[in-house]
Amino acid sequence: MKAVVLAGGYATRMWPITKHRPKMFLPVGESTVIDRIFSELEADDRISEVFVSTNERFADDFAEHLDEQGYEKTTLSIEDTTEEDEKFGVVGALNQLFEREGVAEDTLVIAGDNLISFEVSEFLDFFEAKDAPSLAAYDVGSKERAKSYGLVSLDGDEVVDFQEKPANPKSTLVSIACYAFPADTIPSFGEYLDAGENPDEPGWFIQWLQQRQSVHAFTFEGAWFDIGTPESYLDAVAWTLDGDALVADSATVENTTLGDNVHVMDGAEVVNSSLDNSVVFPDATVRDCDVRDSIIDEQTHVENIDFAGALIGAHTTISNGN
Repeated sequence: MKAVVLAGGYATRMWPITKHRPKMFLPVGESTVIDRIFSELEADDRISEVFVSTNERFADDFAEHLDEQGYEKTTLSIEDTTEEDEKFGVVGALNQLFEREGVAEDTLVIAGDNLISFEVSEFLDFFEAKDAPSLAAYDVGSKERAKSYGLVSLDGDEVVDFQEKPANPKSTLVSIACYAFPADTIPSFGEYLDAGENPDEPGWFIQWLQQRQSVHAFTFEGAWFDIGTPESYLDAVAWTLDGDALVADSATVENTTLGDNVHVMDGAEVVNSSLDNSVVFPDATVRDCDVRDSIIDEQTHVENIDFAGALIGAHTTISNGN
């Protein structure tokens, strides 16, 4: 079985934090979202090769990261894009990858920015038992939130209706970006695109596929975070830290109150401050500040200010001068 980890997005809603780094490399506790996925795929003997689908802008970042981590199964597969408006759409990019890499066997497809509470091996067990296209589904608990995803209606675990981003959701069970396709389904991607169907979100393909053959849903409880906004990233950090503060050994924290879900990374310096639900990247300096619900990028200097809900880009200096 092959696996494809989708890592081609530009995460413009999280700029400047993600302007010069893939959002999949954002730390979540002691690891990153994508490394949690890579580690599981590396450990599963059913997976023979992992293709990392990314864009030209971040290709070197991924090559360096994969080399440093020493993953043995991973191979970069690079989209010919450097900007958001050049993207082929997820379905289009997947079909190109299948053709480029000669993928013609059972395949797992998972988003590299998915933080999920189940183990990928559980999902693969389900897929093998059903021997049919499968997806993972989660109850987001809000019809307003469900509007942003593919809505799943089930009879048992079989998908009997699928609506991508419905204006009036009838339920709150949605498909997340975790799919498995039998080998005989792989050519359907080309057939779908040749018919002029929407190349963007995988949900459109699932909606089309479900009308032609049986599709099953692996439902799970616990947690799921689709990390695409600062708020969802901080929520994922909070779930991982579970109220604790994580401070790197090489960080300096003096005369400071660390509240819930705070991560202070290597070389950072936090003095005479208060932090809550925030992330401080390496070599940043925070002095005489009250910081809440914020992300402070590397080599940034902030002093004598109070702020909440802020994204402060790398190499920035902010001080009120008092």
